[in-house]
Amino acid sequence: MNAEALEALGIKNTQEIFYNLSLDDLIDHELKNGECHMTSSGATTVDTGIFTGRSPKDKFFVFEEPSNKYIAWGDVNQPVSKAVFDEVYAVAIKELSGKKLYVNDLFSGASASSRRNIRFVSEIAWQSHFVRNMFIVPKTEELEGFTPDFTLLNACKAVNEKWEEHGLNSEVFVLFNVEENIAIVGGTFYGGEMKKGIFSMMNYWLPLEGKMAMHCSANVGKDGDTALFFGLSGTGKTTLSTDPNRALIGDDEHGWDDEGVFNFEGGCYAKVIDIDPKNEPEIYAAIRRGALLENVVFDEEGIVDYGDGSKTENTRVSYPIEHIDNRQPGLMAGHPKNIIFLTADAFGVLPPVSKLSKEQAMYYFLSGYTAKVAGTERGITEPVATFSACFGEAFLPLHPTVYAKLLGEKIDKHGVNVYLVNTGWTGGPYGIGKRMSIKDTRACIDAILDGSINDCEFDTTRTFRLKVPKTLGDIDPKVLNPRNAWANKEEFDAARDRLAAMFIDNFHKYEEAGGHEFDYHEAGPKIES
Repeated sequence: MNAEALEALGIKNTQEIFYNLSLDDLIDHELKNGECHMTSSGATTVDTGIFTGRSPKDKFFVFEEPSNKYIAWGDVNQPVSKAVFDEVYAVAIKELSGKKLYVNDLFSGASASSRRNIRFVSEIAWQSHFVRNMFIVPKTEELEGFTPDFTLLNACKAVNEKWEEHGLNSEVFVLFNVEENIAIVGGTFYGGEMKKGIFSMMNYWLPLEGKMAMHCSANVGKDGDTALFFGLSGTGKTTLSTDPNRALIGDDEHGWDDEGVFNFEGGCYAKVIDIDPKNEPEIYAAIRRGALLENVVFDEEGIVDYGDGSKTENTRVSYPIEHIDNRQPGLMAGHPKNIIFLTADAFGVLPPVSKLSKEQAMYYFLSGYTAKVAGTERGITEPVATFSACFGEAFLPLHPTVYAKLLGEKIDKHGVNVYLVNTGWTGGPYGIGKRMSIKDTRACIDAILDGSINDCEFDTTRTFRLKVPKTLGDIDPKVLNPRNAWANKEEFDAARDRLAAMFIDNFHKYEEAGGHEFDYHEAGPKIES
């Protein structure tokens, strides 16, 4: 790596290049630069400023052929002209020129046949630390002749003062030029923009090659049986995929090609608000030297108060996956045997576990449903439904039906079982019913993974028409069919029909897209007259 490579990007007069530094060297730089503090666990901690999460409204793609015909333009994928991109690019280049820069050449994707070479450039040592934690570090021999497939320039100290004239959202910019394989970030220090930016690109590249890109966690059993866990925030995706009897492939982003499932990343990015060593011992133990905490509160001795969310509820830690002892070597495994969609249904309507047909799997995948409670104040009991296509709509450059079609093809080809697991409420909605017990949810997951659920006799529920086991281990049979868990059946029926109507209303946009190979009406809920 030399200055000429940066000059080719327009970056001039670089003072010094710190190339692929080790974690120890990066920590030394962070401390010397005054960018971080050392905590009592040995992890460093940084503040990301006013932005403690992503800025999705500031994310734009250059509107340029031929990628135009693939990108699904709209609120998620906003267009920006090439001329505006070039002007903002000049702002980023001006910020990075004449500086000491940190450059990381890393892989996205553990599968050699599907991975991409990514180059990150930043003037901040801790951001170099972040990407080294989150992506796959090449071996020394793999860096010889490394040519980036994509470059991300992080000019976080720069702001775009002409944003209104440019028709953008704010001074912050997260801009992607797919045709020139480059992205620029500015105005925000939040490291997650780099992580999810490359995830968005993997979601663009791989499906065009007939490969799945997935927002899910994954693990593998001792017999080589792979399981995928999809779910939005608060559904238990990270917790339930962390299993002492199964090796972790990864906690967030995966691909699925002809060889099997593989992690995009080389690390984990976990929430740490209220983290408890008893409930999440693996993650807690991973917060040691090499880990990078974000926006946590700590005292003069470096002791972190994980219960303090005064800076943000989105406190995080990034760490190399090597900090997890029970991990899958190579971060790859075979084709999945089971896929689990996790939802926290605060309406108390969905069963704790349902076995889905292929068509239902595609329907619930496209729906990407969970529910959040309206608030924690006393007396507020009405849930709020959330639908995020493919359990990760914010990161999908292509139309969601592209991913659903691929999923259906792979389910057919590899004979995958698909289940919907509700980690939310039973016996009534939030405020009246109770949260599914971790014990019962674990029993459902265990029955899926060991195959014992296939020995069950199933009932089919009304309206949602989901197949639910009549009995399953020690779980109360009343809980298995949610209507039986409600004291007032009429109230259940009304709640069920309200939720069904929300699913149907949300799905109109996919029906309008056309070109489907099956009737979505047969896969989703039907409200009976």
